[in-house]
Amino acid sequence: MKQFFKFMFASMLGFFLSLFLIMIVSIIVISGVVSAVKSDTEISVQDNSILQLTFNREIKERSTNNPFEGFDLGNLVPERDLGLDDILKNIKKAKRDSRIRGIYLDLTSLQAGMATVEEIRNALLDFKQSRKIIYAYSEGYSQGAYYLASVADRIYLNPTGSVDFKGLHAELMFFKGTLDKLEIEPQIIRHGKYKSAVEPFLLDKMSPENREQMNDMVSALWSNTVSNIAVARKLSVDQVQEIADKYACRNANGALASGLVDKISYYDQVLSDFRKVTGQNEKDNVRFIAIRKYDKAFVKAEKEWSNQKIAVIYAAGDIVSGKGQEDEIGSDKLAASIRKARLDSSIKAIVLRVNSPGGSALASDVIWRETVLARQAKPLIVSMGDYAASGGYYISCAADTIVAQPNTITGSIGVFGLMFNAQKLFNNKLGITFDTVKTARYADIGSSTRPLRADEREIVQSEVDDIYETFISHVSEGRGIDKAKVDSIGQGRVWSGVEALDLGLVDVIGGIQTAIDIAAKKAHLDNYRTIALPEQKEFFEKIVEDLNAEARTGILKQELGEQYNYFENIKNAVRQNGVLARMPVGIEIE
Repeated sequence: MKQFFKFMFASMLGFFLSLFLIMIVSIIVISGVVSAVKSDTEISVQDNSILQLTFNREIKERSTNNPFEGFDLGNLVPERDLGLDDILKNIKKAKRDSRIRGIYLDLTSLQAGMATVEEIRNALLDFKQSRKIIYAYSEGYSQGAYYLASVADRIYLNPTGSVDFKGLHAELMFFKGTLDKLEIEPQIIRHGKYKSAVEPFLLDKMSPENREQMNDMVSALWSNTVSNIAVARKLSVDQVQEIADKYACRNANGALASGLVDKISYYDQVLSDFRKVTGQNEKDNVRFIAIRKYDKAFVKAEKEWSNQKIAVIYAAGDIVSGKGQEDEIGSDKLAASIRKARLDSSIKAIVLRVNSPGGSALASDVIWRETVLARQAKPLIVSMGDYAASGGYYISCAADTIVAQPNTITGSIGVFGLMFNAQKLFNNKLGITFDTVKTARYADIGSSTRPLRADEREIVQSEVDDIYETFISHVSEGRGIDKAKVDSIGQGRVWSGVEALDLGLVDVIGGIQTAIDIAAKKAHLDNYRTIALPEQKEFFEKIVEDLNAEARTGILKQELGEQYNYFENIKNAVRQNGVLARMPVGIEIE
């Protein structure tokens, strides 16, 4: 009887605790929904307002439609993260908004790839044509943050801060030592002497060919950075290079003396300068309006509403077969979006926005087929983001015009097969053995419990060679380049956007707006509107997915901080298997 009451009271306690937690979660959800509904109402903007751009979260290609983005227990009024699409839209909107006096770049934190930064920087350069001000302030500028800040009319730095301007370096992660310790044999079949995506599993440092390509690419990216900073700061390229060589900006006085910043100031002093510009008294609050809030402000459109449309189709992440996750390019999902845009008579042109290091060769080919059909039906323009390499280039090569940023990483035209033989791990480390029966000689090809036989390796090599031949044939046809030349500039080598332009792999240097302008011109459109595809998931489906994603990665990101990238690199390395068209895993350029 005693045990009965013990279990009964324990069950009751568990029930009431569960009920209490459900009530708390319900209150939070209702609060979030109410705040989300409120956030949909139009925002009023005061005259002489300053648009505040703060980039303290990762900048993705598209804004989410989930109003719970940014939600946590300490923030019952979640702030929706804006993607690059809406950041660019709001900078353009602010340019023609007479109520906006200028822009404040709050750059203490910046989480974005190099081409993404280039997109925002170019939008800010366009904003400056309105003769409105741009001021930048940070307690310490990272190299990417400073590159963005260099467009500002005035760059402020905290007195104890620094500008981490010291040149770019590329760091690659290698797994050979780990595999050796675990007695796992990587079985690699590749085509292309530069297909360095497999090197982390074979070597403990870069091969001479990989070092050559990485050095050329990083040098090209750095050249773009230095030349643009030189123009913005009215310095020579040699002067900017010397500043980096001497690491002259490692403290505030050095940054000021070198000419990379204009004023050493505390935040309150920056606010004082904003008040002077906006004609406010020292006791007044500066009329800052955050870009997330400004997104809801109404400004009359440049052109009247039109039924003629340009579809901007986003392809971001690793390329996989099927629908894929939110941060992946699922071949079925993307192919369906391209097909939908092709068959819709109101859509007059397509811009395919590619930000991908590649992935499955098969999935890439499925998507490529739809791009070929789309190009036959209407103008198809590709806009490349931070990456459009290997499979990312595969799905781009059929376009009428390819647009890339100078610091886009592209090319990597090559294919490799990767399979792991873990027999010694199972046998020697775990004491596990396997025995097999089969109905045909190759029924167990690719098994991780034994090494490939010579005839099996020949089969995989033949498959890799066939896919590579198909890859370079597609590029040759799409780009109008002799196949032998494609082969010579392929071989798995990666290129910067500037290098790719010289090689004919890219047509125009520019951003997504450049691609849209080209699409409109080719479709003979004076008035049009853009629509975004693929369509985003329904509200509650998106909430569940985001909560699951946060449960998987949120705690790790919080605990590991900057080291989370290393965890991601290892996770991506483990996931690679089969025949792939992908650029190297784990490249960090900073």
